[in-house]
Amino acid sequence: MVKLFSLTGVLLFFLACGGNSDPSKLFSIQLENKTLHQNEQVGVALKNKKGLEISNLHYYMDGQELPVENGKITLNLPTLGNKKLIAKFDLDDQSVEVEEDLRLLAASAPEVYTYEIINTYPHDTKAYTQGLEFHDGMLYESTGKKGASTVRKVNFETGEVLQKIDLDNSMFGEGITLMNNKLYQLTWQSGMGFVYDATNLEKIKSFTYGKSREGWGLCNDGKKIFKSDGTEKIWFLDPETLEETGHVETVTNKSIFNMANELEYVDGKIYANVYQKESMMIIDATSGAIEGVINFGGLKSQVKKGAEWDDTNSVLNGVAYHPERETFFVTGKNWDKLFEVHILKKN
Repeated sequence: MVKLFSLTGVLLFFLACGGNSDPSKLFSIQLENKTLHQNEQVGVALKNKKGLEISNLHYYMDGQELPVENGKITLNLPTLGNKKLIAKFDLDDQSVEVEEDLRLLAASAPEVYTYEIINTYPHDTKAYTQGLEFHDGMLYESTGKKGASTVRKVNFETGEVLQKIDLDNSMFGEGITLMNNKLYQLTWQSGMGFVYDATNLEKIKSFTYGKSREGWGLCNDGKKIFKSDGTEKIWFLDPETLEETGHVETVTNKSIFNMANELEYVDGKIYANVYQKESMMIIDATSGAIEGVINFGGLKSQVKKGAEWDDTNSVLNGVAYHPERETFFVTGKNWDKLFEVHILKKN
């Protein structure tokens, strides 16, 4: 028969074993599998090192209780990535919590997509493209590098720059997005972004970042802004206050993935350039699951290398969706072409 300890006896036992009175140290969470996927059922148990009597055991993740059925929990969480599984229970009259760090991955592997070129248009080879977006039929573009960072309106058919403003020479411009006739722009490592009037590109205000590390890409769903920062996180920004209100983490069925760069939002999905790769991710904007990968291999070979070309940094970057044409526009840093493409599932 297991001997039951009173709360006083338990605490005396802890103190006798080195002065640690934290009862959670006597318990740990054990999971059936090391690799965990969304909506998967997995066996769970609470290892009780001293056989103490506990009651009222429940499991939680992201504040959501995970009911136990036949010794298993179902990982039906809305978001993926790094998580904490928490076991809460009573030991005598004391409430105890035990945590286990884990990674919750996507339920299935990303599907593979390719592309079909519909049209090719001229592009300014001096534009170190960081952001690209259509708004009311106009193409807006932001460019990077200190001393060369701009925000511009472009006639996409001719490549003509219709209006341009320059950033301070100390700033390295990054991604943009447009919402409610405002243009939002990031800078890379200055920890600062800007808001402009989309009509005349007059600056309205500046803002600073919160927990996000750097400024990379921006897009929006009409209600909130999404921001990438070079990590696995895509942050949510309030469009009025520009405060970070949460994030998702980008994951496949095998790992957590970073390097989402320029962003575009279309119908619940975020299309994200993979930094320095000839590919683009299709990310579920709610869960963070990478549902598809678009292989843009071969596109760069159609670009003429100009005076500004840099073999290391003149990479694919820039994606904009044209809602009326239902096509995507993609280019790269210092590329001489802007490509209009259809994205196709690979057979």
